[in-house]
Amino acid sequence: MKLEKRKPSGREKDEASIKLLEKLQGQLYSSNASDRRQAAFNLSWLQEDGLEILKAALFADSPTKAKNASAYGLRKMRGRMKKMALEVLGQGLKHDDSKTKEVCKNALSLLSGKKPKKAVRQRKKTPKNFNIRDIPRRGRPKRTVGSIRTQRPRLGRNRK
Repeated sequence: MKLEKRKPSGREKDEASIKLLEKLQGQLYSSNASDRRQAAFNLSWLQEDGLEILKAALFADSPTKAKNASAYGLRKMRGRMKKMALEVLGQGLKHDDSKTKEVCKNALSLLSGKKPKKAVRQRKKTPKNFNIRDIPRRGRPKRTVGSIRTQRPRLGRNRK
């Protein structure tokens, strides 16, 4: 996926912070789930700039995995950015894209402490059969008490 060049907002102090934001934005669309999640978490610490990037990833025409990662970053926002992140997730519920709606609904349900409902598979009911059957020993004679005693003696300590 080709990412648009990000316009600096004016809040960045130097070239290093601009490069860091571009790097984290690229990692947000990574194929590695761990990289996506870590980038989203790091963006959650970057106040307005992180919120801007996470919001763009959530509302853009991006893969669901990137939307999930951005929702994770929005959930992890702390301090004064928490309310703004909740507003962004609320806006996502009114978005046209069904994937965005679903991701935002799940994120808000996780924030409220409820687990999102997953489709439950119905297992096929099998009759319980507790009959004990005798399985014949193929090609070998049936063992009896007498045959056990006539076996050759074991090698060990108690040899007579």
